[in-house]
Amino acid sequence: MNNSIFFDHALINKYDKSGPRYTSYPTAVQFHVGFDDSEYQKLSLASNIKGRPLSLYVHVPFCDTICFYCACNKIITKNRSHIVPYLEHLYLEIAMQGALFDRNRPVVQLHWGGGTPTFIGAVKMRELMGVIDENFYLLKDNSGEYSIEVDPRETDEYTIGLLRELGFNRLSIGVQDFDPVVQRAINRLQSREITLQVIDAAKREGFRSTSVDLIYGLPLQSVASFSRTIDEIIIQNPSRISVFNYAHLPALFKTQRHINADALPSPGVKLAMLEDAIERLISAGYVYIGMDHFAKPDDELTLAQQSGNLYRNFQGYSTHADCDLVGLGVTSISMIGDTSYSQNLKSLSEYHARLEKGRLAIFRGIQLDADDILRREVINNLICHFKLEFAAVEYKHAICFNDYFSKELVKLTDMEADGLLSIDKGGIEVLPPGRLLIRNICMVFDRYLRLINQQHFSKMI
Repeated sequence: MNNSIFFDHALINKYDKSGPRYTSYPTAVQFHVGFDDSEYQKLSLASNIKGRPLSLYVHVPFCDTICFYCACNKIITKNRSHIVPYLEHLYLEIAMQGALFDRNRPVVQLHWGGGTPTFIGAVKMRELMGVIDENFYLLKDNSGEYSIEVDPRETDEYTIGLLRELGFNRLSIGVQDFDPVVQRAINRLQSREITLQVIDAAKREGFRSTSVDLIYGLPLQSVASFSRTIDEIIIQNPSRISVFNYAHLPALFKTQRHINADALPSPGVKLAMLEDAIERLISAGYVYIGMDHFAKPDDELTLAQQSGNLYRNFQGYSTHADCDLVGLGVTSISMIGDTSYSQNLKSLSEYHARLEKGRLAIFRGIQLDADDILRREVINNLICHFKLEFAAVEYKHAICFNDYFSKELVKLTDMEADGLLSIDKGGIEVLPPGRLLIRNICMVFDRYLRLINQQHFSKMI
């Protein structure tokens, strides 16, 4: 497929507003407490009839130091003893969750996120993987996609070797920016040398893939400084690179109140940084997957997009659309049977208390209706493949697309006139000027947006 991008400043300025990132539809804003752990258990047991493969997400919320830009659910502490009660309760949850799913259902995807998963140390990482293996069917032949987020400041060559021994074959490495001035402004001092040592160690240990996360729009960044970071990363040749927009939302995220808003780059500079980054990555041979993701031509994300199998979930773009996703740990999110989402409690005290009562820690979720499932498919096709074929949707959902989405198609006419997309009797194609604005296009099909305060979401660019 043609993934070229046309950078139109006027159109970006016109459409650059706040909106969902669509890691789910409906988004988490629609989750409610009427969906609880008993509902989740019923759906999980019923999912064994189809017996789809499993995808596990494990949340380890601890970090040694605070990064001012961070909007993740985390616990900042230097006291490593705090991990012990958390892991004890996490093991309880893993056992309770594992009992719901048939043991012949393979875990084809596993991800440890945070926080900083390696914070728990070698002994506990080995112990945690052992508990997962006791309760779920982990693959031992390296065929699964088993990934972990690493902070190079909490990782060394021994740790990388241990992670490979435990079965991880993908690393997601947080970099953000190499400029020491920017690093001081965000309280993340991470030398270029430490980061490159981790990348080199991953190559030596035989990791299938490395992914690097960068952020533009941080305080004291400039086009020139960020381009140097981009060039440094390109030289390392990682399989995937993500270039995220920093969304400054101090009212929602207390840690961001440490950032001097006057030091943030202007919208014009942010736009120039993004344009420069895209040009450098495309010139270096990376394929634009969508939103903020780039991948090498032979990467599994690129191949999944080309074959029409790319999917989007709470971990971003994914190659496994046919899995039930089981979230483990505080605040983690599950998706069971394509018809429900659920989320664990957000505070450690509540999470621990619920599990001590012998109940799963789920406190809210949503059961999707037929309209939700239909709109999710439309949004997923657009955000993953930049196109939508009406006939395929009509056949699967027994609708006439033009009738069902008549109001949405009218709303798209302005975007069509602006050159973001084209519509014909066969479907919708997102054109190069519209690919950076794909969230805007997807929002047209979101029936919940009129009920939601847009401040829940970040800006598009």
